[in-house]
Amino acid sequence: MLEVMVNGCSGKMGQIVCDLVEQKEDLLLKCGFDKNVTGEFAFPVFNKIENITEKPDVIVDFSVPVATFSILAYATQNHIPVVIATTGFSAEEEKRIEEFSKQIPIFKSANMSYDIMIMKKLVQWLAPMLKDTDIEITETHHNRKIDSPSGTAQMLADTINQSLDNTLHCEYNRHDKREKRDKHEIGMNSIRGGNIVGEHTVQFFGEFETFELKHTSYSRNVFAEGALKAAKFLVKQPNGLYNMEDMFHI
Repeated sequence: MLEVMVNGCSGKMGQIVCDLVEQKEDLLLKCGFDKNVTGEFAFPVFNKIENITEKPDVIVDFSVPVATFSILAYATQNHIPVVIATTGFSAEEEKRIEEFSKQIPIFKSANMSYDIMIMKKLVQWLAPMLKDTDIEITETHHNRKIDSPSGTAQMLADTINQSLDNTLHCEYNRHDKREKRDKHEIGMNSIRGGNIVGEHTVQFFGEFETFELKHTSYSRNVFAEGALKAAKFLVKQPNGLYNMEDMFHI
């Protein structure tokens, strides 16, 4: 039985992961960690790293970047694999995660949905064939999401750019610009409102037609399920940095 710690267990996604772990016969919810512990839990929950007495087989992280690095330090000291489902990391923080992955196995994905990985592959294939179009990415999320654009939107943009030999750049703000659209830009648009789980649209605008790809998440459970599948995959791997493509061999 795989023993799991959930980092960010008091958050919305953390609670969903905890509930899902408790439903799985092959998983055990060993403990949780959250600096802002709210409510009562039926399992041990810690709010200070130095107070953690349990040692899980794997850590699933749905938190914020600063909390991710706190748990990575603990995981490295105890050689525990970590699944990172947190988003909003800076380029420098991404490099730090790569350094940690030399000491422990780390699985990191901006989106734990299998269908999003298919979408990633599709835009990678389409972009070279539609390289003369105007490319726009729009993402919509609930009003509590902190980072913008979403990690998934940035992943899709980076994938498109790489497939076009890194000749494009992302435009995040046209508000202060008084000029026509640059043919080499990928427009990044974020919408926040209500309780939308997640929606991502990539549009290729040609002169006479538009090609559009869209993915909509209706439940946060899909991300929790993906994270737990990643946990089962990760505990069998050597030190290194892994993602959805590694797990599904896409």
